Amino acid sequence: MNGQLRDDVVAIAGNARQQFYDARGYGTPTGGNHIEVSRVEAAHLLFRGDLESVVDSDGSHLDFEAFFVSSASAVDRFGLRFLVYAELRDRGFYLSPAREGWPGEDTNEWTDLTVYPRGTKPGDGEPAHRIVVVGERTPIPAATLREVTLAVVDEESEITYLETGMPTFDGGSTYQPPASVTGSLIDDRVVVWESPDGFFDHGFYGQPLTAREAVLDNAVQLSLVEAAGLAVEDHLSLTDEDRLAAEAICERGRAVEGERFDRRLAVYRALRSQQVVPKTGYKFGADFRTYNTVASVDDLSHSECLVRVVDADHTFDPRELSLDVRLAGGVRKRMVFALTGANGNIEWLTVSRLTP
Repeated sequence: MNGQLRDDVVAIAGNARQQFYDARGYGTPTGGNHIEVSRVEAAHLLFRGDLESVVDSDGSHLDFEAFFVSSASAVDRFGLRFLVYAELRDRGFYLSPAREGWPGEDTNEWTDLTVYPRGTKPGDGEPAHRIVVVGERTPIPAATLREVTLAVVDEESEITYLETGMPTFDGGSTYQPPASVTGSLIDDRVVVWESPDGFFDHGFYGQPLTAREAVLDNAVQLSLVEAAGLAVEDHLSLTDEDRLAAEAICERGRAVEGERFDRRLAVYRALRSQQVVPKTGYKFGADFRTYNTVASVDDLSHSECLVRVVDADHTFDPRELSLDVRLAGGVRKRMVFALTGANGNIEWLTVSRLTP
C-alpha cells in the first residue's frame, strides 16, 4: 500500500480507514475508506512496513529514509516529533497530531501531539496528555506551559517527560502575629529583640538568636522579605527609623537584591495569605520552601514545595528546568514556579517528572 503526499498530509486509499484508523487510530477519515495521516504518522507507518512508500508531487516513490529526510527539511522539529510519537506508540498509546479538524485538535498552538488513555482511541473521552515536543536546547516560554506535558529530547535522543499544571496550596497555619512587634533594621535583616509568644514557635517567623549562654532568650532575626511582609500588614515597626517600617525595609531590600525583591515579597505575601508558611529555599537553590501547616516548630514536618520566583515572561532553559525538577523530586518536594508580573500578579506553575 502506498500513500500520496499532499502538502503536509499523506492520503491513503484502499481499505485504509479500516486498517489504520478504525483498528489502530492513525489519521482522520476523508470519506469512504480513505484517510489522511500527518507526516509523522506516515513516517511511522513506513518505519513499521505498513506502507511501502509515499509518492510525492514529482511521482517519486519515497521509502522511509527518503521520506524522513524530506519531511525533516519541510516540518519544524520533525525528527524530534517522530521520536516522541514512536516511543509513545511503543508504550501502547494511541495518539494523534493536535491539528485543527483532527481528533487530537487542541486550542493551545504549542501542542504537538494528543495522547489518549491506554485502551481508548482518538476522539474517545478526554486525552491523557497533551504533548509539547522540544529539544534540550530549545528555550521554552513559561506562558506556554499550561496543563501540557513536555517531551524533552536530549542530544542522544533520550526522552524526558515533564508534566505541568497549576498547584494548589492546602494551608492550615493559623497563627496571627500581634500588631506590636518592634525591631531594628540591621544590614540585610531585622532583629526583633522581644518577640511575642508564639512568634517563632507557632508562626515560624524568623530564626532565634541562639548561643550556649544567651542573655536574650526570645530575640529573633527576620529576613528582609519576612520583615517586609509583616510591616506591610502593619504588624512590625522599627525603633531606629523615622519612616514607615514597610518603606524602609523595602528600600533596603531593593538595595541588596534589586527589583526581584518586590516580586519575591509579592509571592511571600500570597503564600502567607493562603496560610502557607514560606521559608528560605537557599539550600535547595530556590527562593522558598513551603510548609502547609505549622502548629509548632518543635513538631515540624518536612516542607512540601520548592518555589522559584520568575518573571511572567520568563523563558525556561530545558536543562535548568530538568535540574530544578530533579532536585525537588530527590528531596520529595514539588517544584513550583511563581510567574510574577510587574504589578504583582502571580500565576502559579508546577512541573514534575512523568513516566507515561
